[in-house]
Amino acid sequence: MSVSKTRKLLVDTARQLFAKNGLENTTMFDIAEASGKGRRTLYTYFKSKEDVYYAVIESELERLSDKLDELSTRKIKPYDKIIELIYTHLSMIKETVVRNGNLRAEFFRNIWRVEKVRKNFDEDEIELFKKVYREGKEEGEFDIDNVELVAEITHYCVKGLEVPYIYGRLGRGLTEESSKPIVAKVVYGALGKNRKKTDESPRPVKDDDIR
Repeated sequence: MSVSKTRKLLVDTARQLFAKNGLENTTMFDIAEASGKGRRTLYTYFKSKEDVYYAVIESELERLSDKLDELSTRKIKPYDKIIELIYTHLSMIKETVVRNGNLRAEFFRNIWRVEKVRKNFDEDEIELFKKVYREGKEEGEFDIDNVELVAEITHYCVKGLEVPYIYGRLGRGLTEESSKPIVAKVVYGALGKNRKKTDESPRPVKDDDIR
């Protein structure tokens, strides 16, 4: 097994144990035993349980980052892409927290730990927003004076919506599809988007849009 595959196995094993038993109730011995790799191999890659925890968070953020990168390359209009980026971010964060069971409490209790690991992801997402805003500005879809600032504001606004979205406090009684036109109206208003340029309402991304 290659170095990368071994590390990935250790991280995924740790994630499952953290999710099942919680961070505090999982030891390095537990991770080594469950992975079948032994403590010597585990300590070759990680100095402490905290290092393993950071690696687990990084791997979860990489999943989200890959999904956003994939979405950013799709051949859809910038005004649709922005909404899809926002909803993909929120949906993937919720999925990550929900699927991690007992570990999810750590996402909120140890917010500064998570923030430390999130730095690179946050910077990458801001760059994605910049890219889409530049596309929209060039196509005349958005009236933006400072793309960098608007991208940063968008990122931190979406980030601030994570907890209420995860707990279902955002848009109670609304499905994702029924809420999208409402969210789009807010976003487009902030971007100076003139919706009269198109008769279409924001639509979900379909497979045909990728081709």
